Amino acid sequence: MKILITGFNGFVSKYFLDFLSSMPEQYTVLGLGRSAPAFDIKQYPNIDITFQVVDLLDKEKVNEMISGFEPQYLLHLASISSVGHSWKYPIESFVNNTNIFLNLIEQIRLQKIPCRILSIGSSEEYGNVTVADLPLTEDSRLAPISPYAVARTSQEMLSKIYTEGYGMDIVMTRSFNHIGPRQKDVFVISSFAKQLVMIAKGNLHSNKVVTGDLSIIRDFVDVRDVVKAYYLLLMNGRKGEVYNICSGKGISLKEIMDKMCAQLKLNIELSTDEKLIRPTDNRIIIGSSEKIKKELNWNPAIPIDTSLQDIIRYWQEKI
Repeated sequence: MKILITGFNGFVSKYFLDFLSSMPEQYTVLGLGRSAPAFDIKQYPNIDITFQVVDLLDKEKVNEMISGFEPQYLLHLASISSVGHSWKYPIESFVNNTNIFLNLIEQIRLQKIPCRILSIGSSEEYGNVTVADLPLTEDSRLAPISPYAVARTSQEMLSKIYTEGYGMDIVMTRSFNHIGPRQKDVFVISSFAKQLVMIAKGNLHSNKVVTGDLSIIRDFVDVRDVVKAYYLLLMNGRKGEVYNICSGKGISLKEIMDKMCAQLKLNIELSTDEKLIRPTDNRIIIGSSEKIKKELNWNPAIPIDTSLQDIIRYWQEKI
């Protein structure tokens, strides 16, 4: 089974490889990224892995990679996935989250390669909703309110066009906020955990934690549950369909902070930095995962407290 993974050096990719290594099947994987992965690909002796540095905006190089490997499956993880980054660099965010996907699927189409593609989208596509709109289902209206969300919505629309117009085999997700150990500290939960661990270790001169708006509510799901959903969708998702990947539970950032402080037995001072508050932000996001549960029997298995504990442990070992 030949799987092409873009964004190979990103947060999700290694967890996907961890999942593959637990399966009895044999896999041949080609990883693509703009820089070499920070982990040793030889740690997966039951997976035949090769990696190549490539700019996915380079059409000729993408064409060469696709024709040389002829993937049966494409897991498209490559993206600039920070909403905050998209506000600072909207053009870069849009190009990297839309054009690279278009390059890939166009080459697969032109070469007539029978390949199942998983297009990763985001809950940010739903935009600002009211409590009456919850939980968000795949039929909920899309109203993106950030450059990142517009790019993700565009990618989804391209997926539908290529499925319906060209007959390509594409499955789409709207993935809600996923968290776990090894996530970069530009993302909110990992940033909180890093700051708190530094306070607990005495590495900071005060017990002040700088945050943005802690009142917003998100639906967090552990990355280890996410990659299982991605595998199930690659293998058995319905062509042309969109699936929410979420826990179905909402929690505020303030509650997350309180949980981590309790785990570390910390009393802290909170300081709001206006620079960390986005021009517009979704106030509350809670999804329904009934569709993927019903069709593929997927359920998130890792509770939020366990995720937070593992994230804290990661920073304790790293700092």
